[in-house]
Amino acid sequence: MEGVSVRKIKKICVFYGANSGKDVAFVNAAFHLGEVLGKRKIDLVYGGGKLGLMGCVSTAVAQYERKVLGIIPSAFTVNNLVGETCGKEIKVATMQERLVMMMELSDAFIALPGDFGTLEELFQMISWAQLNIHNKPIGVLNINGFFNGLLSFADHAVKQEFITPRARKILISATTADELVDKLQAFRFEPDPVLSKLKWSPSSSQKEKLDLTLRL
Repeated sequence: MEGVSVRKIKKICVFYGANSGKDVAFVNAAFHLGEVLGKRKIDLVYGGGKLGLMGCVSTAVAQYERKVLGIIPSAFTVNNLVGETCGKEIKVATMQERLVMMMELSDAFIALPGDFGTLEELFQMISWAQLNIHNKPIGVLNINGFFNGLLSFADHAVKQEFITPRARKILISATTADELVDKLQAFRFEPDPVLSKLKWSPSSSQKEKLDLTLRL
């Protein structure tokens, strides 16, 4: 990426489903993403457990002796519902608390194929970036065209003038893990001139803390 400034990414949060999907390509791509993160010395933040694709990525990252942090609601740990977390585990009370902690502890975000929960996490991060709550890159790993419909919808929403071209740039996509991480590192955040004026309860004495509970 000659001539392109590269942002320093030390920890990436990965969103994915608790299922492995119909095609073995999803599992293979998840393992490969973990290997790419490990080889690039990037630590993993994820939702904890080891079911489905979440176990594939976390296991692969751990094999390269990188740090793995699972942030999981306590409700999911009852009766070992999602399996044992690979690496360190932090238990939280709510889904919202989990997502805020993921945002604060990560330098970038990647979504793999998943269910409604995965899409919720992805869109929440995109929305928070649009609102200038964070300026971290967000991408989807488009395995076997899984996200084609989503990307087409985003482009359609731009044409219909519901999403601005500036906001559309927040969502990055790539078909390979290496390409996606490269794009995340090269991402340049373009804040909305109006929304960038919003203030999100900054603390003058500590690192900025975000009060999102009642505002979103």
